[in-house]
Amino acid sequence: MRLGSPGLLFLLFSSLRADTQEKEVRAMVGSDVELSCACPEGSRFDLNDVYVYWQTSESKTVVTYHIPQNSSLENVDSRYRNRALMSPAGMLRGDFSLRLFNVTPQDEQKFHCLVLSQSLGFQEVLSVEVTLHVAANFSVPVVSAPHSPSQDELTFTCTSINGYPRPNVYWINKTDNSLLDQALQNDTVFLNMRGLYDVVSVLRIARTPSVNIGCCIENVLLQQNLTVGSQTGNDIGERDKITENPVSTGEKNAATWSILAVLCLLVVVAVAIGWVCRDRCLQHSYAGAWAVSPETELTVPGAT
Repeated sequence: MRLGSPGLLFLLFSSLRADTQEKEVRAMVGSDVELSCACPEGSRFDLNDVYVYWQTSESKTVVTYHIPQNSSLENVDSRYRNRALMSPAGMLRGDFSLRLFNVTPQDEQKFHCLVLSQSLGFQEVLSVEVTLHVAANFSVPVVSAPHSPSQDELTFTCTSINGYPRPNVYWINKTDNSLLDQALQNDTVFLNMRGLYDVVSVLRIARTPSVNIGCCIENVLLQQNLTVGSQTGNDIGERDKITENPVSTGEKNAATWSILAVLCLLVVVAVAIGWVCRDRCLQHSYAGAWAVSPETELTVPGAT
């Protein structure tokens, strides 16, 4: 029997459920990944005898396939066209692994590899199901400076973007590294245009003289925790004092200007006194010179 039609082949594959190997692999968004589907080392296959088919397990989306003497890939889903390839040289050795390029968050699913031999009456040679886990690093969290919507409350905002999968968000009391009650925070997590997660977490706590907290974004798949501390402590107290007593600040500024004005006046008076004293000294020296001159002239010899 010869199955030259991909449609008939796909129908046959969808009805075959035998012992299947299960594997898992992880890939970063934007990277390339290999989904392994290989026979024991030393195997040899004739490409005119084997039928190889890759599809997603749940939606049965066609990823790629190999049919003897049929190079058309018109049944491949557009999302995987030119992104999913098998190596002809590898298939000769029994390696039917799938090379998936430019991984996206939408690729996170199960992929099924099925290999049949025509010479064995389309007996199953190999069946492998590979679960692909996709991950992306979240950006370093940005914690906004605390502000006070009321005299009894402080509010902090933590933002992180472009991560995958969906994160966990924690607020930490950095004094003793204890977790704050999650009832105090309000998290907004959503998918952006790239299919990655952005998160905004708002924490509201009772106002205290000194606060030392941190925001933690956890990526469970990558076993990664990104923690950034808040800018709190004595600085908050100083800012609060300034905003709560603006009149005293104005008075301090007025006093400063008054002192500067007095100093300028003293400098002007000192300069004026200096000029007056200088003029008087010059006049006194000039009169003395004329008083001595006649006596000097009388002592000159031969003046008679």
